[in-house]
Amino acid sequence: MQNLTSDNFKLRLRKSISVAWALFIRKVANGTLPINKEASMQLQYAYILQQLLPLICFKNDEKAFIELETGVQFNSSTKEIDLLLIGQNDKDTHKISIEMKYYRTLASSGGNRGATDIFMKDVYVDLELLENYITNDISNESIALVMTDKRNLVFPKNRNAKCWDYDISHNKIITNGINITTPIGGKNINITLSKSYNFQWEKHYDFYFLELEGY
Repeated sequence: MQNLTSDNFKLRLRKSISVAWALFIRKVANGTLPINKEASMQLQYAYILQQLLPLICFKNDEKAFIELETGVQFNSSTKEIDLLLIGQNDKDTHKISIEMKYYRTLASSGGNRGATDIFMKDVYVDLELLENYITNDISNESIALVMTDKRNLVFPKNRNAKCWDYDISHNKIITNGINITTPIGGKNINITLSKSYNFQWEKHYDFYFLELEGY
């Protein structure tokens, strides 16, 4: 709560993401905010964050707003940031990029969903993207928000399959980056992370939630 009332506008912006995530978690876990796919996760979280932003702008020159699916270019490719939080005051502009992932055991059609290996790999793809947003001066900070109802992704019984090269389980630690080239789905992969990460999941009812930031 202290950072949410800080004199430092950038700290307030960063804290607002965590507070909105905490509110989102409680509503989803208690069944008052049904999420059936990743797109609805993004929209519902963005709505909560948008309601919070006016409350953390304390000065006349401060304003904060969000953009969804913002197109950006770097390394000769175009990417879309799931959510971009932008804060502005008379001194400067501060941007925080957010990528979001959701794996649900049942697909929105009602059938069982597979491809957990692709989901695990895609979490690492998002982390690489988030690092690139910073190194290419697209954002100043970056956060990954992940949720799932599949316990084995968080507390695996074993890690024998090759997909566990993309380990996202609870207490997984990456120190000073990693390079992974393990193919997934028959496709060549080359993911490089430069930062350290500590995967600390929260369990609420039948769901698991992760807020992950490189350091």
